[in-house]
Amino acid sequence: MHATIFQTPNRKAFAMNRLSAHELLERIELLRKSVEHDARDTLKQWARNLGGMEDLPGALNLAAYLALRHHDISDLQPALADYGLSTLGRSESHVLGSLQALAATLARIAGVPGHRYPPPDDRISAERALLDAQLRFFGPAAIAARTRIMVTLPSESATDQALVRSLIKAGMTCARINCAHDNAEMWQAMADMVRAEVTAAGVECRILMDIAGPKCRIETVHAAEKIRLFRGDRIVIVRDMANAMVSDAVIATINFPEILQTLVPGHHIWINDGKIGTRVVSSSDGRVELEVFSARTKGERLRPEKGVNFPDTELHLAPLTPKDHRDLDVIASIADVVGFSFVQRPEDMRLLRGELSKRSTRQTPLPIVMKIETPVAVRNLPRLIIQGIATGPVAVMIARGDLAVEIGFARLSEIQEEIMWLCEAAHVPVIWATEVLDRMVSNGMPSRAEATDAAMAQRAECVMLNKGPFLAEGMRFLGDVLLRMDRHHAKKTARLGPLHSWPLSDLGLTST
Repeated sequence: MHATIFQTPNRKAFAMNRLSAHELLERIELLRKSVEHDARDTLKQWARNLGGMEDLPGALNLAAYLALRHHDISDLQPALADYGLSTLGRSESHVLGSLQALAATLARIAGVPGHRYPPPDDRISAERALLDAQLRFFGPAAIAARTRIMVTLPSESATDQALVRSLIKAGMTCARINCAHDNAEMWQAMADMVRAEVTAAGVECRILMDIAGPKCRIETVHAAEKIRLFRGDRIVIVRDMANAMVSDAVIATINFPEILQTLVPGHHIWINDGKIGTRVVSSSDGRVELEVFSARTKGERLRPEKGVNFPDTELHLAPLTPKDHRDLDVIASIADVVGFSFVQRPEDMRLLRGELSKRSTRQTPLPIVMKIETPVAVRNLPRLIIQGIATGPVAVMIARGDLAVEIGFARLSEIQEEIMWLCEAAHVPVIWATEVLDRMVSNGMPSRAEATDAAMAQRAECVMLNKGPFLAEGMRFLGDVLLRMDRHHAKKTARLGPLHSWPLSDLGLTST
């Protein structure tokens, strides 16, 4: 079925000619039947590949949401609003029920018999599924706000009891251990410290362990002196120093040198979370020459261990590195939840599930958080979600650091919204991550933009804060923001509670 059948000739025609309730009913019924038909077909296709989809309400609803969003109903929405009806802008968690309820209301207005309202249990069960998943991944609420707080543990949390206690007291319900840093002994000590403190406090806190994944980084830097890179400067990345030339002023190597053979002139390469933007000027066997086109006016240092992103290049790296395989031996025995960095394809999820099942003696599969960090992962997100929920609990982290560099900063706001919509449709919880209140956690004072970003994060099931000297203070500030925003929003739905900023007495009016 085609989206175009639901489009009206032009917006002006809608504004001038209000549709009758009978005409709207016909259009909504046509839309409902199309969405249901396409959703059932999609579900059958998923079931052929994975099996058991019929028993997963989130899978059917995700299929229905994708079918709905392949239609352009933006011109239909004002006509629905004219009647004070739902415009389907908050139907993510229960798509077919929303369409059925809308058709039933229009039928009553139009005097057309035979339309039933869906049972309210459908909507309630969808909301309950998301809340249950939130509890499984991030633990019960520690503060009055709906959204949970995850914290990336610093190394000192392995020995600093007071630090861990302060984080738990401030509202941490999920502690993240980044396996790209420290070692197995430290990870065990961090987890033991958290579990001892939550037991003493009589609360709960999940342990999420993040496998490092195939993160490309600068391995070595060779230059005559410590330098800053400015726009117009040249860098050479080589497979090894045998490919360097005497005339090369700045030389670097990376930990995945096989990537070099996939680069061609014109490709963009970003270094250090997008602080250095470069463009491939020339490429030959074992070496690539780059020109810097983006850097601060005072320049940027090029250092080992800094991340490297290739947004124009589809990388075909193994989803699990040899280090990841070794780390999984430890992770399977410690973690409550596993974070999957740089997951991109459904087969990546099958691989990780298989590796965890080899190592874990648990009766149920370990929950997995899929970190969405690349354009490939964004493109494959529906298939990733379906693959995930078919074999065990799954959640999604909007890993905005690498994602912003990979898709472009201008697209980040749009994509993070779409990811949240898709996940709500599948009843899958979302983590809002990367640089949340970074300035406050580092310096003790948030920027205005950070405060607004923290407010936006309230729509996710969990918000992640990174380590810093003012981490507990940042958590308390975040909790305050989340609680305030809970008064005004539930996911995308505005809550019209009373406004307290403008008392009627101050307006020259009296309350009734």
